[in-house]
Amino acid sequence: MIIVTHEMGFARDVSNKAVFLHQGKIEESGPPQQVFTDPLSDRCRAFVSSHLQRNS
Repeated sequence: MIIVTHEMGFARDVSNKAVFLHQGKIEESGPPQQVFTDPLSDRCRAFVSSHLQRNS
């Protein structure tokens, strides 16, 4: 099943793989723990950190 969401807490809790898309292309893919807590790409890191700041 594929679920598309900006609710990162939900995605992290229910997924076994996370994929971060930018302009229709895969920017980052991997285990949710890695993608949400230690993203490799600068773009994914910026998105995750900006989202976490808004929801704190």
